[in-house]
Amino acid sequence: MTSTRTNTSTSPTENTWTAAHRTAVINPHETFRLFESRGFTAQTVRQTVRLAGGGTAFRVRISNRYGAQPLDIAGAHAARRAPGTGDGSTIDPTTNTPLLFAGAPATTVPVGAEILTDPVERPVTAGEELTVSLHLPGDTGLTTYSAVPYDIGHAAPGDQLTAETLKDAEEFGSGHFLTGVDVRAPEGTRIAVAFGDSWIEGAFTTPGADNSFPGQLGRRLTRGWIVNQGISGNRLLTAEIGERLLDRVERDVLDVPGVTHVIVHVGLNDLGIPSMIAHPEPGDLPTPDAYLTGVTTLTERLRAAGLTVIGTTIGPYEGTVHEGYDSAAGQAVRREINSRLLAGEHPYDHLFDLAAAVADPARPTRIHDDFNAGDGLHVNDAGAKAIADAFDVTLLDL
Repeated sequence: MTSTRTNTSTSPTENTWTAAHRTAVINPHETFRLFESRGFTAQTVRQTVRLAGGGTAFRVRISNRYGAQPLDIAGAHAARRAPGTGDGSTIDPTTNTPLLFAGAPATTVPVGAEILTDPVERPVTAGEELTVSLHLPGDTGLTTYSAVPYDIGHAAPGDQLTAETLKDAEEFGSGHFLTGVDVRAPEGTRIAVAFGDSWIEGAFTTPGADNSFPGQLGRRLTRGWIVNQGISGNRLLTAEIGERLLDRVERDVLDVPGVTHVIVHVGLNDLGIPSMIAHPEPGDLPTPDAYLTGVTTLTERLRAAGLTVIGTTIGPYEGTVHEGYDSAAGQAVRREINSRLLAGEHPYDHLFDLAAAVADPARPTRIHDDFNAGDGLHVNDAGAKAIADAFDVTLLDL
């Protein structure tokens, strides 16, 4: 990471809270589910995030947005993850710091609420792996969650907040409760929010490597950074999986401190999920006009807030192994949408031809074999890098 993305100033008057990590979350009580949430009972839950930018202090966001009962937290700590241990639950004990809530070590997060910890007055840097441990003394019930967290999480019996390595820990592949980290960065720090579906979130890229397309694009920047608000399975026009983009734009973009630019990729699931649900019958798909009206409404809200919006073509997915997802009707709608976008019929400030970056030149409706994660719907690390490398970073005036 470049030093321009870390704040070293010590004067609070020159700094402001800026998002350095974000995770968009899903309601575990949705009727249609592609992923399963879980709960925790009398456990310490330890999860790691990677900070996109640094500052002189940090604070953590904890969510019970979709919980069915209050979330009791008996204690919380944050520490740097210990490098090179081979155990993702191991922390650097010299950095393990209690997190406080209005000065208290414990709190209860009401149903539907999201809270901020008190600031921790120690510097953090871009690329730092920050591990947050929560002691949850009761039964949480199904939790507010994300399907593709930064890395594998760990849960262990009882109160192990001070443990260097969790004892008798179980692993889990979803993310829970943590929706962000803010840092105290120089006033005027500008960031981008990557907003959309699994191609944004980084499904099928390597856990713990930050190899999503936005993560790899962020490594090309010399100032500012990108936070990721993708939800795998998310749609523009229809709720489940997650609130639809049009309904979560305020919370997941407009309310993000420091945002000036937005990168949007959405549409795959609007075309594929209805066909998958209805299979073998035809799905009720949106028309190209409905899609373009939707992205226009989305863009107008973002531009009204003074944000620069960078839209993308819809990525290729012909031949995906997910039964029913790929349909002739869906391919026809995608083809027309992308043609109209590339012809200039779009509301964005800029358009990036994401599909071209990873398409098979011999059959552009498919992901190139070198970039295919194996299911024909998602890109691997190399595919995410190809997208990041093809992106014109001058569009991100951060």
